[in-house]
Amino acid sequence: MRILSWCRSNAMLAAAVLAAGVTAFFVPPDGEYLGYFDMKTLCCLFCVLAVVGALRDMNIFAALSQRLVRSFGSVRSVCTALVIITMAASMLLTNDTALLTFLPLGWFVLDCTGQRKHVPLLFVLQNCGANLSGMITPFGNPQNLYLYSYYGIGTGDFVSIMLPPFLISTALILAGCLLFPKTKLSVPDTTVRIEPLRTAVYAALFCLAVAMVLRAVPYAIGAAVTLAVLLVLDRRAIVGLDWGLLGTFAAFFVFSGNLARIEAVHTLFASLLSHGVMAVSALTSQLISNVPAAILLSRFTEDYASLLVGVNIGGTGTLIASLAGLITFREYTRHEPEKAGRFFALFSAVGFALLALLLGAMSLIR
Repeated sequence: MRILSWCRSNAMLAAAVLAAGVTAFFVPPDGEYLGYFDMKTLCCLFCVLAVVGALRDMNIFAALSQRLVRSFGSVRSVCTALVIITMAASMLLTNDTALLTFLPLGWFVLDCTGQRKHVPLLFVLQNCGANLSGMITPFGNPQNLYLYSYYGIGTGDFVSIMLPPFLISTALILAGCLLFPKTKLSVPDTTVRIEPLRTAVYAALFCLAVAMVLRAVPYAIGAAVTLAVLLVLDRRAIVGLDWGLLGTFAAFFVFSGNLARIEAVHTLFASLLSHGVMAVSALTSQLISNVPAAILLSRFTEDYASLLVGVNIGGTGTLIASLAGLITFREYTRHEPEKAGRFFALFSAVGFALLALLLGAMSLIR
């Protein structure tokens, strides 16, 4: 019973571990397993989770929520602002970092204003916005970094390829914001005390995490500095960190790494790509996530433009179509575990609708 209870509370981690375990039967553990883990991603994820937790402890989100509500005033305008902020951040900070930063803020704003019923739609649109807006820059989504380097794509060529799906998806997401009501919001008029010095230190740590993502600072050094500072200033941020999410990512690396080494998988995709790179890459992303899909399929095609578009719009759809989806689901179920089923249904409905619209539109354009 304890095991079942743990699995219900940690559904995504349990599923990731199970998937990794199944593929281990086909690819027995060996020395290559160590190469599966993207330590940069794990270290950056650790730092962002820890720093965001420390900022939350400092009442930063309470202060920001008061400012947002007073500036915009209604559910629709506040949620639209949060979606746009998440979209803009994903272009510069990567989609995962944007969600880790602004999903907690979205929850805090709607929770403290008594509008928690709108959180599912807000989270889904923030997730779609982060995935689909990050496509416009080479560093906005992890698969872009890989493909940009693997094919040696020029920056101008990259932007020209991604601009049409970016504009279409932006219009669709902003249209989705019209579903929020114009209900007026208010927050308790309380004084939020913030310690300037400690806040400045945490802000510097957040900038350090961003520098790690952009490869301006070695991830090992950045992680060590972040851990050392937080152990001194706020150990709760380390203890309360979402270790389950880190475990989910690690298990997912094992799953995708093993899958790429199965010969039958290579044979299958070599055959499928002859039917259309964009559609196949988008649909493959639904099963193994867009990052491993990009790595796997790049071995079989030189049509990098179609592959780029496919794996980026393929980030919508299933929960595992993008690792960002795991972050969104985990953040919501952390607050509302009993409503996981309804959130999953909404997430899937919106994701597949966007995927179908974008695939249809890009098939006409290309």
